[in-house]
Amino acid sequence: MFIGIDDTDSPAGMCTTYLGAVLVRRLKSAGMTIRETRLVRLNPNAPFKTRGNAAICIEASGSLETAFSIAAALIDDLADLSCENTNPGLVVTEERPDPAFYWKAVRDFCTIEEAKEILEENCALYRGWKNGRGLIGATAAAASVLPDLTSELLAYRRREVWGTPRSVEKASIFAAEAATYPHTWDSADRQNGVVVCVPHTPDPVLFGIRGESEVWVREARALIRAEESEIEQIWVTNQGTDAHLVDGTIGRLLEGRSYRVQGTVAERATTGAGGHVSLTILGTDGERLRCMAYEPTKGFREIVRALLPGDEILAVGSYKNESLNLEKLRADRLVADRLLRPPLCPDCGRRMTSAGRDKGYKCRECGRRAGDPEIITTPRTIRTGWYEVPPTARRHLSKPLVRDQGTA
Repeated sequence: MFIGIDDTDSPAGMCTTYLGAVLVRRLKSAGMTIRETRLVRLNPNAPFKTRGNAAICIEASGSLETAFSIAAALIDDLADLSCENTNPGLVVTEERPDPAFYWKAVRDFCTIEEAKEILEENCALYRGWKNGRGLIGATAAAASVLPDLTSELLAYRRREVWGTPRSVEKASIFAAEAATYPHTWDSADRQNGVVVCVPHTPDPVLFGIRGESEVWVREARALIRAEESEIEQIWVTNQGTDAHLVDGTIGRLLEGRSYRVQGTVAERATTGAGGHVSLTILGTDGERLRCMAYEPTKGFREIVRALLPGDEILAVGSYKNESLNLEKLRADRLVADRLLRPPLCPDCGRRMTSAGRDKGYKCRECGRRAGDPEIITTPRTIRTGWYEVPPTARRHLSKPLVRDQGTA
């Protein structure tokens, strides 16, 4: 069976993956076999998401009715139902729902009615709490197929310390990252000296290690020194896979979706209030698209600022408020950085001035003329290839370049 759960947390606490980790242990205690635990990130632009828009799916063997009863009771017990925007959903089904629903949920938007229709077709057991919005994520998690997948080990705090400052040794996080990179990533942002894998929110997560496989996340975890955890769970996940991206065309982008977009730089980037950088690129028919690199992307903004008019790039990010919020970019073709200025007069050594449009240059001192300007070429500070935001600014679904330097 496939057990899908979503939307049990709130900004004040709780975590759907923690509830799932507890559920795994309760199902085992009831004699069931756990075949897989899956963490699925859905559309990062969903308006009602709490943090990372995560849902879970537990694949197990046993009685559907018993699993449904255990899971429902746990949601009643642990979900933050006092929060207006917490609307859990639970799905238990023998057959995986149509994967098309998962792909729509990760790249587009789905409705509760669509989820219920699919569940009815599958003869699934399901329940929605309050307005039942969590049925969307729960159904998508159960329907998910992962052609590319990664792993995450999540350690959860003891309940008596929830809401208090976490005790995790910073140096051990950096040591774990150094020892297992590139097979694990985003535990720390070494360039900016920041720990990434330890949250600051009041939820039960102590830390999370992301990597290519269970073996690698376990190896990294063994190097981390922290407060005692209550439980730990390894999840198979679509994190770091770019599952949310589709190819888009400037002038035809839809709000709230995430795209790969080809374009030509129209003019140099500008820096606005707060350090946010704006870049305009052009489509093949001259349509314009504003691309944004916000202050949290740190050094990535320098790459955007280094682009010149005429550079051809592939811009990658989410389209919101008529802007593409950049997650990474690929410089495909870079123009020469050339400055044209009047030549020096060979007779008197002074800089010539324009003699008029298409009339070349003339020396004001001696009257000598010249036809061609002086060309100064400055080496580019960037090369063709991929550039990405730092780990501190990376979205869960965005694929780190270290996973595959040749593709996005």
